[in-house]
Amino acid sequence: MNKTKVLFVCVHNSARSQMAEAFLKLLAGDEFDVESAGIEPGNLNPIVVEVMKEIGIDITGNQTKSAIDFFEQGRLFHYVITVCDPSTAESCPIFPGISKRLTWSFKDPASFTGSDEEKLANTRLVRDSIKAEVEKFIKTYHLVNF
Repeated sequence: MNKTKVLFVCVHNSARSQMAEAFLKLLAGDEFDVESAGIEPGNLNPIVVEVMKEIGIDITGNQTKSAIDFFEQGRLFHYVITVCDPSTAESCPIFPGISKRLTWSFKDPASFTGSDEEKLANTRLVRDSIKAEVEKFIKTYHLVNF
């Protein structure tokens, strides 16, 4: 069975796209070949690593990757899903052969201010919102394709 290829993209591939990739792999990895990348790859956000560990998902060893590298390699995806704000999503490269391009808007955990506990709390909200959106994507995908 050929898996549906999904690429999650955000600015740095340090938070939102990493969480989305982890959730889709966990919830439907048998159906999807999932990757994530950034427009300008940075370093994995330690707060994101922490809030994912809280729910039993360890992304500690994940590396950030470049969406431009994937594009230059001619990688093909059935879905490219940007998980940043709409204006940033516009700078995502157009991948050839894409069936669907989706935009899911989430706040960037790197932009959160306040105490460590406030940053954790806000990042948990983003994490839970991403999980809900991934679950909705899986349900919609099943309705359309089965």
